[in-house]
Amino acid sequence: MTPGNNGASTPEDEDPFGYLYADGQANGAQPPTGGYGYPGSVNRVRTVGERQYGQPQAQAPTAAYGQVPQQQGYGQPNAHYAAPETQPGGAPTTRQAPAGPGGGGRGRGPNTKGLLIGAIAVVAAVVIGIGVAMMGGNGNKKDSAGGASSGPTTSQSDSPSASSSASAAAGALPKIDAKALRLEGGTTTASDVKGAKADGGIYVGGFNAVGAAVTWSVDVPANGKYTLHTGYGVPGVDATATLTINGTPLDSPLKLSNWAQAPQGDWEKGWTKTYNYIQLNKGTNTIRISCEQGNQCNANLDQLWLTNGWSKN
Repeated sequence: MTPGNNGASTPEDEDPFGYLYADGQANGAQPPTGGYGYPGSVNRVRTVGERQYGQPQAQAPTAAYGQVPQQQGYGQPNAHYAAPETQPGGAPTTRQAPAGPGGGGRGRGPNTKGLLIGAIAVVAAVVIGIGVAMMGGNGNKKDSAGGASSGPTTSQSDSPSASSSASAAAGALPKIDAKALRLEGGTTTASDVKGAKADGGIYVGGFNAVGAAVTWSVDVPANGKYTLHTGYGVPGVDATATLTINGTPLDSPLKLSNWAQAPQGDWEKGWTKTYNYIQLNKGTNTIRISCEQGNQCNANLDQLWLTNGWSKN
């Protein structure tokens, strides 16, 4: 360029930034429009001296999360802007915990195998404890009737047996009708008084004088405690007799009480039974019922039978 007028153009037309200088402004230079290729709303060019430094810059307002921020001086907001997690393939908004073995739940699932083994162990311990308690309880029980003794013993209830069973739970023991016993001292068989349980209703009478007796030779399988049951009848009044086991009389008499509550003199309604606790030896034993001095022995004898142990039945 040479000095002088080179044409119609003015300096501000040759220098697009002439409006930034004082002489350019004096000559009417104006900022260009269109932003040299930038959008029309973008105009970051300022006149020299217009910007003041050291002053706080206005902050653009912060939009709520997920909202499109409003831009100032940078054109129109991007209509496609959104939070990254809302776009297809975007990052997840929450942290995903890795699935444990077997799936389901956070981390590793419950150890069901361990729980099952523990439950089985608890049940087994309870069953064993109950078994031990039962075995210990049975082993510590003592016979309420006392221990065995070398000689015969007896005990008699104040009331008749509640059961008519003549068999022991552990197996049937001997039972005999009175007519099959060895009769002594004027005893004899009869059947005129009805109600006897012996075969044919035959009983032993004449048991009303000193010396009258019946004897039973009986075999038992083992030494031990047995119960002797006696079926009899009285005429509405109590009677007594002497019980002898293997030659040894028992201390207390055999009570033939009026348990049937029969009226005095009524033999038919006087049939009943009683029992005595005795000790027998394995093999043959002799049981004798006799009328001795001091006995009141006006009675009819019906049947005799044994059961195991000391019991009413």
